[in-house]
Amino acid sequence: MTDKRRAVVLILDGLRRDFVTPELMPRLSALRERATWCAQHGSVFPSVTRVVSSSVATGCRPARHGLAGNTIALVDNGALALFDAGKPEFITEKQRLTGEALAMPTLAERLAPVGGVVIFNNVSPGAAYLHDPLGHGHVYHRAGSFGPGREPVAAGQALRIAGDLDGDAALVARFTSEAIEDGKPALALAWLGHPDTTQHDYPLGSPENHEALRRADAHVGTVIDAVDAARARGEEILLLVGSDHGHQTVSGVVDIAAELIAAGLKEAPESTDVVVAPNGTAALIYVDPQYERRVAPLAAFLAERSWVGRLITPDEFSAFGIPAGGGLAFAVSMAADDEAVNEYGVPGLSLAAKPAGGKADRLGCGQHGGLGRYEQSPVLVLDGPGFAAGAVAAEPSSAIDLAPTLLAFLGHDADGLDGRSLQFRP
Repeated sequence: MTDKRRAVVLILDGLRRDFVTPELMPRLSALRERATWCAQHGSVFPSVTRVVSSSVATGCRPARHGLAGNTIALVDNGALALFDAGKPEFITEKQRLTGEALAMPTLAERLAPVGGVVIFNNVSPGAAYLHDPLGHGHVYHRAGSFGPGREPVAAGQALRIAGDLDGDAALVARFTSEAIEDGKPALALAWLGHPDTTQHDYPLGSPENHEALRRADAHVGTVIDAVDAARARGEEILLLVGSDHGHQTVSGVVDIAAELIAAGLKEAPESTDVVVAPNGTAALIYVDPQYERRVAPLAAFLAERSWVGRLITPDEFSAFGIPAGGGLAFAVSMAADDEAVNEYGVPGLSLAAKPAGGKADRLGCGQHGGLGRYEQSPVLVLDGPGFAAGAVAAEPSSAIDLAPTLLAFLGHDADGLDGRSLQFRP
């Protein structure tokens, strides 16, 4: 890697591919014309941010990096317990219970000796810190900003923003100034909270959704301008703009635990014999090994439920990239109708699993996690050396391909990853 070659990544959380239009997102649409557009780009399963963040960071599917969902069950004091991977303390808890944060090295670890990584992030703390759980680079987040060794940065350098639209704007201003114009890490990555956060709170296609898309597009323009200015100074930069997943409209909410209790397959709402980990329009179902006799009747029950769109059993975990073990017995993608439209004419409706911990159910608004067409239709645009202007990459690509693509551009070894580099693959 030369000292002038570096990569810049901008992720617009929750942006689905069909929302990129000249009317709503003119700067991103214009970038599409001068760059390579990945027409079959997909997410992983479940299509939730903390899992995708880990896949982007490692270039691996969940089966290898080890994080199965936004919400997972781990064995704690001999019993299954739910954990929210978005909380700041999640990495410490996972290390305590499993011995590791992620099972594979991250980009921050790989690039630490050759230019380093700087990350600005405005989604959940857990998702931010999973990019660099061991503290090899710099991660700036409103819940806490850290440098190498997970040492807090100086108070004046901490990222003090809100998780709203204005917070994204403040993040982009610092990112362009500190990570693109002044600092020159090998990899500078900004992960914005919108349109995802807005889409969870308002219907897809609503005026609020459109405003979030327009503001996100303005941020794309700011980053493009900063990269172009750096290129004009003689730097060789690969620019990636994309998203982690899309959204579907929640058409109904299913209390899976209550259904299992009613069927005699789970003892009580807080029992640990069978534990349901909701993940938006997906769910993970764990069974304590002491109750292995429940697995067969659970399989039969779930296979007959109209709210199950796809039941994934352990013999299929490898094909879907799902981590085996730890009591995980089934994964469910909730039923979806990709042709039906919401009140604003936006296609793609899905049922959602009732959230844990009293979180909002998002009924009528956007959600993700499953295998529906639009939640599995994120964005990826690649601009720079190795990618032809105006090209359309017709081969399927995935979140796991970002890390090998970045490593290949930076001249770093990318062996042993699940993904592949996307250079010269129109």
